[in-house]
Amino acid sequence: MKRREFLLNSGGFAACVPTVGWADTSPVPKLEAFQSKMKHGAFRIRDLYNRDQSFSDLALACEGQRVTFRGYMTPPIKEELAFFVLTNIPMAVCPFCEPDLDWPNDILPIYTNRIVWPLPFNVRITATGVFATGAFTDEETGFYSLARLVDATYREG
Repeated sequence: MKRREFLLNSGGFAACVPTVGWADTSPVPKLEAFQSKMKHGAFRIRDLYNRDQSFSDLALACEGQRVTFRGYMTPPIKEELAFFVLTNIPMAVCPFCEPDLDWPNDILPIYTNRIVWPLPFNVRITATGVFATGAFTDEETGFYSLARLVDATYREG
């Protein structure tokens, strides 16, 4: 899928999922999914969604919790931001900047409390922060997301 097609189809962000069907009245599976994943360390971005692109029980249980994800930092959208995009695969080129580049379908915006210094695209990182859901548009970049980490820190490894 080309960048323009992706942006038109997703509202500008790979983690944009329909809000239909998010209501779930069974808190026990959510809690069990969360506790099980916490025992095993970092979450995978793909674990946040069901096949129908709704949030998984795990994602719903993570809301407001401090959690950890591992992945790769995409090249920055612009310099001196307190924000970057985490993806499951290394990306040498910014997916926003290259019109012919296919978007990965497993990205998560990470918001820190300080300016992000880009790391090499192929260095695996660990990002820890408070998981938040709900429609959000970053004022500085216009980046739209329905899921993200806020108050995050990151490190190599």
